[in-house]
Amino acid sequence: MTTVGSLRRVYVWQVPVRLTHWLIAASIIVLAVTGFYIGRPMITVPGPAGESFFMGWVKVVHGYVAYVFLTAVVVRLIWMFTGNKYARWDKFLPVHPSRRHGLWPTVKFYLFAQRKPPGFVGHNPVAGATYMLVFGLYFVAIITGLMLRSASADVESPVRWFASLAPIIGGLQVARWIHHGVMWLLLGFAVHHVYSAVLMSTVEANATMESIFSGYKFVPPEDLEYSGYRFINRKGQVDE
Repeated sequence: MTTVGSLRRVYVWQVPVRLTHWLIAASIIVLAVTGFYIGRPMITVPGPAGESFFMGWVKVVHGYVAYVFLTAVVVRLIWMFTGNKYARWDKFLPVHPSRRHGLWPTVKFYLFAQRKPPGFVGHNPVAGATYMLVFGLYFVAIITGLMLRSASADVESPVRWFASLAPIIGGLQVARWIHHGVMWLLLGFAVHHVYSAVLMSTVEANATMESIFSGYKFVPPEDLEYSGYRFINRKGQVDE
């Protein structure tokens, strides 16, 4: 840990956290673009259909990137139990009193009803809980995607097993609508995620945006000792 002025340089985001973050982000972009085209093909390819494989290549790219997405999500989940304290599962679920006390002040900060956010070094409690919901959306997208893939999978492929799940939710058409809806929810979250990261990075001036590349944040010493209590007292009340 290095001290820079009154701040301390802290290694927050380990390599697996940053790598899976960017793999998931890039995968969602590619999957959204190829998914749009698969649902609504807008490019007309001249000549006999048998001489063109454009839609086929789009589906191939969509399929392989989906497996990259699945792998990155699984690795990140494993890292919730094996990574450093900022990557752990308890930073996503508010099981500790300090994080529960920080929920409402953080919501007030996001709603512009409070000038300063609580000083959490890693994910704040609201962001952590939101990311857990986002991981739930990831799994809905993965399961419905595998259901759709099972319709054209090889007979001996293990993916065919997911076809047995489709009747539970009403069939493949329902799976397609859910898959499509989750995509929009994830794209909407991505917009909010970027906005929140820029906001927190600007207000806290702790290199939040830079940290997802470097892994390092610059935080006040008291945030390391009393995480979440920089602007709230131990009763969870704002202490300006």
